[in-house]
Amino acid sequence: MLLNRFLFTVILGLIASISWSQACYWQQKAIYKMNIEMDVRNNCMSGYQHLTYINNSPDVLKKVYYHLYYNAFQPNSMMDVRSRTIPDPDRRIQDRISKLDEDEIGFHKIKSLEQDGAPVQFFVDGTILEVRLADPIRPGEETQFVMEFESQVPLQIRRTGRDNREGIEYSMSQWYPKICEYDEDGWHPNPYIAREFYGVWGDFDVTIEIDKDYIVAAGGVLLNEPEDQKGRKRQWHYRAENVHDFVWAADPDYVHEVLVRESGTKLHFYYQPGERTTDNWKAFQKVMDETFDFANEHYGQYPYPEYAFIQGGDGGMEYAMATLITGKRSFMSLVAVGVHEVMHSWYHMVLGTNESLYPWMDEGFTNYTEAMVINHLKRRGLIPGFDPLDDPMASAMTGYRNFAKTPLEEPLITHADHYQRNQAHGIAAYIKGSIFLHQLSYIIGRPALDTVMLDYFNRWKFKHPDANDFIRIAERESDMILDWYQEYWINSTHKIDYGIDSVFSGEQNTTITLERIGNMPMPIDLVVYLKEGRTYMYHIPLRMMRGAKPDEGLADHYLIKEDWPWTHPVYSLVIGIPFEDIESIEIDPSNRLADIDLTNNFLMMIDASDE
Repeated sequence: MLLNRFLFTVILGLIASISWSQACYWQQKAIYKMNIEMDVRNNCMSGYQHLTYINNSPDVLKKVYYHLYYNAFQPNSMMDVRSRTIPDPDRRIQDRISKLDEDEIGFHKIKSLEQDGAPVQFFVDGTILEVRLADPIRPGEETQFVMEFESQVPLQIRRTGRDNREGIEYSMSQWYPKICEYDEDGWHPNPYIAREFYGVWGDFDVTIEIDKDYIVAAGGVLLNEPEDQKGRKRQWHYRAENVHDFVWAADPDYVHEVLVRESGTKLHFYYQPGERTTDNWKAFQKVMDETFDFANEHYGQYPYPEYAFIQGGDGGMEYAMATLITGKRSFMSLVAVGVHEVMHSWYHMVLGTNESLYPWMDEGFTNYTEAMVINHLKRRGLIPGFDPLDDPMASAMTGYRNFAKTPLEEPLITHADHYQRNQAHGIAAYIKGSIFLHQLSYIIGRPALDTVMLDYFNRWKFKHPDANDFIRIAERESDMILDWYQEYWINSTHKIDYGIDSVFSGEQNTTITLERIGNMPMPIDLVVYLKEGRTYMYHIPLRMMRGAKPDEGLADHYLIKEDWPWTHPVYSLVIGIPFEDIESIEIDPSNRLADIDLTNNFLMMIDASDE
């Protein structure tokens, strides 16, 4: 009876814990219905937007905000000034916005806006529309916003626009008035300066009316067979469900090809045929099919019915169910950018992290998985002329080490818009963010990281996870305490630097003294190579980890030693191996520890008889 009562109490506790977790998490929802009419002669569009906004928060909302991205493409905008004053401007922007003529700028003009049938007050402040509600939206309520707007498509400069450098007429990304996200941290009406974005989960129903000579490509499912409308117009009707953005493009010269995967997922390819595109884009299709296979197995199942690779934009940029990518590239470049943008479907398009606050959780995770996917493609022989790498993260580690030795590094916790240099943002978000995962495999073991990546995707898909959510999953899988790793690697720019300080011979043993030179503590894998060929790995956990990595099979023998307190700069390790039997000693031969100085990580023993 006592046992049954105990089990009952435990079960109630678990149910309460789960219920509390579910009750604490909430997110808003937005349902868009938009009708767009394009004027291709004047590069303008008129739009009607019906937005159902559902307030799942516990708060009463007295205002709402919209992003007006096109307004950034005007002289003296924040994006323009930022690009002209930052020490290392993006070469695609530089001072180009300041030189735009009236017919080349972008703008959104809000003609009318109603809430539940009544006009509301609003004003435009750069790239943000602020709406003051006469009827506040209470918790659990939904409201209807109806907007009419006119927009001019800017000359292609960054991500969106007309007439890109490869001759694609319309790359329509970040093209509509988009409601800002409201979450537990409040509203996020960040002015647009060409960095990251953050969106509300919802559904899109979009009808585009455009000159019938144009082929439209989009990140959604086409619901109709486009037919001629009035005059020279055709309508293209798309739907995308459970996404947080919608992108489309249009060009009269697009070739449209479709690959239907065994799973039924349709991969669309839109490109302009030519000497620099046709062969590569056809070969590209098989590579992307294999990419989806690998990503589905290792990082979680792609949940949408379709995906479109669309030639356009100014490089490569991800959106829901599609990417814009410049297409006149070498095959290797096309594959690399294509894989990167596809992996954003996992990291940001399904795991909707706030990119502005956590760009490293988007770009960094994407960079890491891109490296793994491309190495797999090389192993399969799908990228002619390129062999697989023993360490696909080696170049990222080298790039980080070189930059970390400069005074320019900024912590990953920095808001994406507020890095002082583009290079600092790039190294942090892309490189240091990817090393976060690579190095985590060093701490908890690669098999554990593989499980964490799948669990993270499955637990947090279609939500807005943050760094704490990821770390908690890694802690559960590894049975370790890992908050220290987040605090050092994400919240600071402290460096890792360990060295082999000295080696002394005893009667039947050897004492190895290790030194922590940098400010960031880490566990240590010390490998001892014997002259007769065997290897011993001595794993030294950090005391605050409250656990140790299991054997990964990287040495003949694996021994877990006494933990190292982070307060102690020196650690002495006594091993039961005679000095004369040792050939060399090395810290982390796997190159997963982001130690900034490798010169003191390896020691070749010198036999007295060799002197």
